[in-house]
Amino acid sequence: MARAQPESERGTPAPSRRSPEKIARARTLRHGDNQAEALLWTELKARRLGGYKFVRQMPIGPYFADFTCRSEKLVVELDGSQHSENSYDRRRDEFMRGEGFSVLRFWNVDILKTRRIVCETILAALEGRIAEDVVATDLRFVFAPKKIGGDVL
Repeated sequence: MARAQPESERGTPAPSRRSPEKIARARTLRHGDNQAEALLWTELKARRLGGYKFVRQMPIGPYFADFTCRSEKLVVELDGSQHSENSYDRRRDEFMRGEGFSVLRFWNVDILKTRRIVCETILAALEGRIAEDVVATDLRFVFAPKKIGGDVL
C-alpha cells in the first residue's frame, strides 16, 4: 500500500496560502463544522485512513477545500442539500482541477449513514483504485488533468 510522504518531503506551502486573512477564514470554517464534517474528520485525522495525512479547510486559490490530502492532491468535499446542481461547485471543482487536484464529493447523509463505505471510497481514490472512466451516478469524482511534459492532456 502506498504511504503518504512525510511532511518534510513535501516542501512548504506557497506564501499566498499563509496570508493572515486565509488563516483566520480557515479557522472559522473549522470551528463551524457540521455533524457530517466532524464525523469524517474523526476518520481522517492523525493519518487514520491508510496513513495519509489530511488537513481541513485548506485554501486553494479563492476556495477552501473541506478536506485535502496534499501528498496525493485529493480534495474531499461534503455537500448538504443546498449543493444539488450547484454551478458554484462546478466552478470550484474546475478551478481545483486546474491546480492539479482531484475532487471527490459526498453528500452529508452519506457520512451519517454509510461512513465506512465513504472511507473505503476515499482510500480507493488515494490508492488509484478508481478508474478515470468510472460511471456511477452516486460517485461524484473529478480527476485532475493528466500532464505530460508540462502539457495538460
